[in-house]
Amino acid sequence: MAEKINQKPRSDEELATPTLQSEELRRKKRIKLAIYIAAFVVFQTIVITVFALTVMRVKTPKVRLGTVTFHNVNTSTQTPPNFDLSFTTQVRVKNTNFGPYKYDGTNVTFMYQGVTVGQFTIPKGKAGFRSTKKFSVTVNVNSNALPSTTSLGSELGAGVLTLNSHAKLSGKVELMFVMKKKKSAEMNCNMTIVLSTKEVKALNCE
Repeated sequence: MAEKINQKPRSDEELATPTLQSEELRRKKRIKLAIYIAAFVVFQTIVITVFALTVMRVKTPKVRLGTVTFHNVNTSTQTPPNFDLSFTTQVRVKNTNFGPYKYDGTNVTFMYQGVTVGQFTIPKGKAGFRSTKKFSVTVNVNSNALPSTTSLGSELGAGVLTLNSHAKLSGKVELMFVMKKKKSAEMNCNMTIVLSTKEVKALNCE
C-alpha cells in the first residue's frame, strides 16, 4: 500500500499574499494613470493659455507714413505768405496678427495749424497674416485755405514748414477663418520740412 504523503496545509497569510500583491500592483497602476492624466491636463492648459495669449490675441494694426520724396517745393514769404508742395510718400499698414486685416478706404489729411492743406485716399485693402501692406502715393499740399492770421510767414522765413497728418482705418481682423474682430488703426504724424534742402528733418508718427 502506497504511503500516504503528508502535506502541510498553507496558512491564511500565505494564501492571501498573491491577492495582496495583485491589489498593490493595481493600485500602483491607478496612481500612474492618475499622474499621466494630470500631466496631460496641465500640458493642455499650458498649450491653450499660450495659444490664447499669442495666436488668438488680437492686436491693433498700425498705419504709418514712410520715406518722403519731394518733387516741387514752391514757397513765398511775401504778403500773403504761401506754399505749394508735391511729394511722394509710402503708406504702411502693419498687421502683427495671426490672420489678415481687411480695412475700408479712408482719407489721410494733412494740416497746418489745424487747417486742412491737402489729402489723399487710402483705398480699401488687406494686410496679410503678420505682414505689412505698402504702397506709394503722390500728395499735393498748399496754403490756399489758410487764413491770413497764421504765423506762416515767420515759419517760412526760418526755412522750415511743419505739417501734421491724420488717418483712421476701420476694419476687421480675421482669425482661424471664423472669428472676426473690429479694429481701428489710427495715425497722427508730425512732419518738419527743411525747405532749402527739400528734405524731411523729422517725421514722428503715433
